[in-house]
Amino acid sequence: MPHHHLRASSETCHWGFFEAALKPVLTIASGDEVTVDTVSGGPSVLPDPAKFHIPPEMKEIHERNERMLPGHILTGPIAVEGAEPGDVLEVEILDIQLRQDWGWNAIRPLMGTLPDDFPEGRQINIPLDLKRNTGKMPWGFDLPLSPFFGVMGVAPPPSWGRISSLVPRAMGGNLDNKELLVGTKLLLPVLVKGANFSCGDGHAVQGDGEVCVTAIETALQGRFALSVRKGAALTAPRAETPTHYITMGIDPDLDQCAVKALRDMIVLLGEKGGLSRDDAYMFCSLAADLRVTQTVNGSKGIHCMIAKSLVHGAKS
Repeated sequence: MPHHHLRASSETCHWGFFEAALKPVLTIASGDEVTVDTVSGGPSVLPDPAKFHIPPEMKEIHERNERMLPGHILTGPIAVEGAEPGDVLEVEILDIQLRQDWGWNAIRPLMGTLPDDFPEGRQINIPLDLKRNTGKMPWGFDLPLSPFFGVMGVAPPPSWGRISSLVPRAMGGNLDNKELLVGTKLLLPVLVKGANFSCGDGHAVQGDGEVCVTAIETALQGRFALSVRKGAALTAPRAETPTHYITMGIDPDLDQCAVKALRDMIVLLGEKGGLSRDDAYMFCSLAADLRVTQTVNGSKGIHCMIAKSLVHGAKS
């Protein structure tokens, strides 16, 4: 398959928003592989350049790019030939690599899961050991890393206009789902011609919840295979890991997140396992796991996971 490399720059990045009117910076064929470089954070997060590697394009992006704040620096959009509304874009995550030897974490007053408990902001830089795959925490603890992209999404419908990158929606975006690792396929509903995929918000590691608003935010390089699934309409993102199916519920109310994730899992079990709605509901109670994705992005997230081996053995 042809391979493309989309580097981060002021011409290839958009800051803080998704928008159908945003023109693609790259067009590829369905099934092509693309390597995407991303960066994370504004000028205030930068450490001492004498001590850490700072991607050289960050200065240019900070100086030149229009920004919708708060929000993420995203690389893209990438149009995929043949993608039409009603299709699904399959984003197969082939590889994720750290692009720098540091990350950052911040508490922001009036935000997060405990918005009133921490009235003073705090921001730290965290050294990353790329060889040992660990982050050195300020209290002396070495934290194992598990990099993933917090934001992966397609363009919203034109009627939505310009929307913040902070709030996850049907088109994906700021999902902050730490299960989206190498080997996973993220499935996103196509809402405009070409799909127009963007990614960013690199995380070196994150706990379920992302409770203080940020993970270890860092620059990542991802390698993806982007493919169009024709006529496979979805109303919300799904994912397939090597071992599990995942459905995702997104809503300001965490209870409704659970409802949405569970309802979609019942549909998925009908599609993949041939189960009736009643059988699928019972099966979810016995074998599916509801997990908190994040609780800080305006719309929160719950994802429902079930082992593929159980689904395909359910009728044996």
